[in-house]
Amino acid sequence: MHKTTFKILKMDCPSEEQMIRMNLADLTNIHSMDFDIPNRKLTIFHTDNHDQIYERLDNLKFDTSLIESLSADNYTEVTDNSDREKKLLWQVLAINFFFFALEITTGFISNSMGLVADSLDMLADSIVYGLALFAVGGTMTRKKHVAKSAGYFQLTVAILGIGEVIRRFVGLEEIPAFQTMVIVSIFALIGNALCLYLLQKSKSKEAHMQASMIFTSNDIIVNFGVIIAAGLVYLTNSKYPDLFIGIVVFFIVGQGAFKILKLSK
Repeated sequence: MHKTTFKILKMDCPSEEQMIRMNLADLTNIHSMDFDIPNRKLTIFHTDNHDQIYERLDNLKFDTSLIESLSADNYTEVTDNSDREKKLLWQVLAINFFFFALEITTGFISNSMGLVADSLDMLADSIVYGLALFAVGGTMTRKKHVAKSAGYFQLTVAILGIGEVIRRFVGLEEIPAFQTMVIVSIFALIGNALCLYLLQKSKSKEAHMQASMIFTSNDIIVNFGVIIAAGLVYLTNSKYPDLFIGIVVFFIVGQGAFKILKLSK
């Protein structure tokens, strides 16, 4: 048995983690993979040499380099926590989908594109958690089909959202109800904080779980962005802060869509 560690500079979100898993899935000499997302490292326990593994990683164009490859004669199998991870991922998926429904409804009612965009970001989170569930169980072919459908759907809503923001920039739209923006965003912030708490409480070192934690942490930043935009709407009595945060979040959603589509290849 060998233990090989790679540095992967562009591995910083669930999409890259899933792409690596899927790209290496058919290599029978791999026994386990240990991801260190914050430090952009991947440790693989495998038989034979690491040449084919490195070639697969390098083809992803994630700036991969070899750190070290050592003998791992004391390697032991990792305990299977699939059922517990599935339960946790279903919980955070349900929370994200609930707030997607809440934000998109209140976003249209309050005329806030910031809330609508954030709702679609929550929907994108639900898609990522769904893909993480397939990482816990499910065939690779099935996972790729789901990734492709989810990616095209997410890309479509991102394009439609950006188009709507542009239309509102040039049109005579009402100023969003900043009170609704603040209240709903605070609730969404609490929801994301709860998801992060549940993920951290699991203390799982599995890649898809660690990546989900980072993804949720980024969503908390987006929630604060919408709250700040609501404050600027109030202070300036203008629709533009809301539209600005809306277009930023829609670009984030669109970028995520392209990453998800890469998973299906």
